[in-house]
Amino acid sequence: MIYLNAFLCAGIICVIGQIILDNTKFTPGHITTIFVVIGAFLDSFDIYDKIVLWAGGGALVPITSFGHLLIHGAMDTVNNFGVMGLFLGMFDLTSSGIVAAIIFSFFFSLIFQPKD
Repeated sequence: MIYLNAFLCAGIICVIGQIILDNTKFTPGHITTIFVVIGAFLDSFDIYDKIVLWAGGGALVPITSFGHLLIHGAMDTVNNFGVMGLFLGMFDLTSSGIVAAIIFSFFFSLIFQPKD
């Protein structure tokens, strides 16, 4: 059942993104930003954790999870370090993904040539 829930959750997120892309003048960058903010907003009210429990990887793979992890790390660190924890903990949970994206982008830029 967890596979079906993961498929449905990720599929619904993708369908919402495609509907927004088809019916508005937003670019993919706008939609990505909107989804990150929605993930952060849902985590602020402890809703995204319930979605993760229900959908598993279907909620952790889409870009909404990045906003969830940013806020989740910041809130955990705020409990330990106060307001300064907002800046210290924001990238605790996401740093490995950001570093991986930078490293893979560098190596792919060496392998592939851009089009004119």
